[in-house]
Amino acid sequence: MNDTDRQLLVLLRDDARLSVTALARKLRLSRATVQNRIARLEESGIIVGYTVRLKPEAEAHRIRAWMGIAVDGNKAAAVMQALRGDPNVQTLHSTNGRWDILAELRADSLEQFDRVLGRVRLIPGIAASETSILLSTLKA
Repeated sequence: MNDTDRQLLVLLRDDARLSVTALARKLRLSRATVQNRIARLEESGIIVGYTVRLKPEAEAHRIRAWMGIAVDGNKAAAVMQALRGDPNVQTLHSTNGRWDILAELRADSLEQFDRVLGRVRLIPGIAASETSILLSTLKA
């Protein structure tokens, strides 16, 4: 990956709906060159997909939270596998420091959120957790 690829990725991160023609114009490259670069980035696994970002209040799961999770010994793989299977776990990140895993949780109501917390805390291998409900988003 070179600087042109990085510039292309910056443009796609900002607006993945830009046409190949518009991308080519911004990068001062031919349309075919941009199309080939995008195809190469997709085939190599650098670009793994495209998505839509919604404002938080437009989403179905209005309750969002971050959960820091400490894992017992070598149980991280089993805990991650269990978390991946939970439909209310939006994203998972392995980290260093106090928490081994950071999980983004989502739920439709506080009652459902309470059930999600209870279910996650019962996963074997979780030693401790701390959850913070996200109140507002200042920068997306």
